[in-house]
Amino acid sequence: MRISIIQSSLYWENPDANRAMFAEKLLSLRGNTDLVVLPEMFSTGFSMNAEALAEPMNGPTMDWLRDISQDLNAAITGSFICVEAGQYFNRLIFMRPDGHFDVYDKKHLFSLTKENEHYVAGKKRLIVEWLGWRICPLICYDLRFPAWSRNTLGTFVNGFTPFYDMLIYVANWPNRRAHHWRTFLMARAIENQSFVVGVNIAGADGNGFEYTGDSAIIDYSGQPLAQIPDGREDIITVEVSREDLNAYRVQLPFLVDADVFEFRG
Repeated sequence: MRISIIQSSLYWENPDANRAMFAEKLLSLRGNTDLVVLPEMFSTGFSMNAEALAEPMNGPTMDWLRDISQDLNAAITGSFICVEAGQYFNRLIFMRPDGHFDVYDKKHLFSLTKENEHYVAGKKRLIVEWLGWRICPLICYDLRFPAWSRNTLGTFVNGFTPFYDMLIYVANWPNRRAHHWRTFLMARAIENQSFVVGVNIAGADGNGFEYTGDSAIIDYSGQPLAQIPDGREDIITVEVSREDLNAYRVQLPFLVDADVFEFRG
């Protein structure tokens, strides 16, 4: 599968400008990718101005995601500020070219910026299937909590099969904690024997925070396959192999020996 990561600065609280900007950047990916990953709150930046910026599920950002996915003939994922039943969510959408989509609401809300006072936390993880891959998409602060990212095993006819093959983290992760971001991405890949995709923004936001990006695609052994450092705006596409992943898991079946626990968060 070909995965494209998009590292970009954002227009603060300007959905029209951000959608137009990303649409232009994505033109080069027509026919050249299978999955596009955008950052957290890609249409606004990481804003707590939920009441003014939130869109419904039939709003312009959902229409844009549907149109872009169809135009690229690829899945696309990222989060935006959503309102539903009078409540606000930092909501990730996994959109497919046929218009079908899945939803994940951010579980771990960043209390340091009072995200928990403006948004409602999600309660369920999402596992999507795309082109034969099982993918677990998560959002930013979720990266700090390994239990929520934990790969588990299911029993199938051919033995033990991991719950997912790839973790995705969409983020607005500031450069003052960039070392944490880089380290956690590698750790999640190693401990879960999974590809990890992390997409962050670059530049500065309306809160005055600086972002160096460090978006990356990391393999199942923790080795970076692609990185975008130094706050650079860029698009990188990498082809990853599930056959290589499966062979690695057979050679080093660490997940079989993992502790079994029940998550009650």
